[in-house]
Amino acid sequence: MEIVVTGGRGTTGRWIVNRLVADHDVVCLDRELPDEGHPDVAYRALDLTDAGGVFDLFTRIDPDAVVHWAAIPVAGTHPGVDLYRNNTLAAHAVLTAAGRVGARIVQASSDGAYGFFFAEETPLPDSLPITEDHPLRPEDPYGLSKVVAEATAATVARRDGVSVASLRPTWIQQPGEYPCRGDAYLGDRSAGAGNFWSYVDVRDVVDMVECALDAPIDGHEAFNCSAADNALGEPLVDLLEAEYGAVPDECRVDGDAAAYSTAKAERVLGWTPSHSWRAAADESLRPPEV
Repeated sequence: MEIVVTGGRGTTGRWIVNRLVADHDVVCLDRELPDEGHPDVAYRALDLTDAGGVFDLFTRIDPDAVVHWAAIPVAGTHPGVDLYRNNTLAAHAVLTAAGRVGARIVQASSDGAYGFFFAEETPLPDSLPITEDHPLRPEDPYGLSKVVAEATAATVARRDGVSVASLRPTWIQQPGEYPCRGDAYLGDRSAGAGNFWSYVDVRDVVDMVECALDAPIDGHEAFNCSAADNALGEPLVDLLEAEYGAVPDECRVDGDAAAYSTAKAERVLGWTPSHSWRAAADESLRPPEV
């Protein structure tokens, strides 16, 4: 396929580009061109919030698929209004142009859309494990931008008849660089309480992107993307009781399982996570140079 990847030079985007270019023709869109870059990747520099520039480029490339991964990836690093403006305008420009040229779409959403991590006081989930049907209640500009991006995706899917998968990764870790196993994190259980000690390996995220590009998705669907276990390796119920003094009335998690259910991704995409901190935290694997 001819695949456009936005944000392909970012921390996670480079892993996506490196994987996809092995079997596809990949065009990487980012704010700046690399000095060298991957020899098999075509690069284009543009501002993704410029809808006219994005549409002009997409109509010339006419991609089969678009992986939209460009965004300001976390709250607190930019003024909230700037983050919201960047993420929502870029999503609207990219998804709209992709729909107009009939490309299937995979986009980065986030578990931030649920509204747990950046809430003033982290609420307990309505039930455990957390499924994609859980209400989205963000209190911050980042989580809200992801809710808007998913609503945009649903609009594009309805209007243009394309398939759109919104992936909701939790805290993404790179092999050998697992901050969720660092001393500061392990020494303060409250540090991970906002997402219930969840994480996911970047290689599992890339696997889900590949699966979503191939899956027979009708319209727009969202998918949780999480490791199977929690980052502390302790019973989740015990962790919740220690930190919050309670667990949801409906709680169906066993042992050190993750808070997020990935059953939908397994059913629809044929994806299951294959990496755990138990091995990946100590792996020696250089990030791709893209």
